[in-house]
Amino acid sequence: MKPVSSPESAEEAEIIALNALGFLASEPERLQRFMDLAGMPVEAIRANAADTAFLGGVLDYILSDQTLLLMFAEEHGLKPEHIVRIRRKLPGASLDF
Repeated sequence: MKPVSSPESAEEAEIIALNALGFLASEPERLQRFMDLAGMPVEAIRANAADTAFLGGVLDYILSDQTLLLMFAEEHGLKPEHIVRIRRKLPGASLDF
């Protein structure tokens, strides 16, 4: 029996997470709050932008704030539920979302 494949992929998750990081960086206040909560300076964020575990953390951050989630989803033409599902494709995902 062939396994059922999910329409979402890890590559799509990385792209969405990178878009989420860009969304945060597009507004200085949003980026500053993320940096404060992550305890990371902007240089560390840049250095970790290719790390899939870090990108999972970016999506966790977006998912933890309904206002950010809805703004990001609308700006990128995504359904919030899709972002929830795609988060599971990156390391460190909680099944609670």
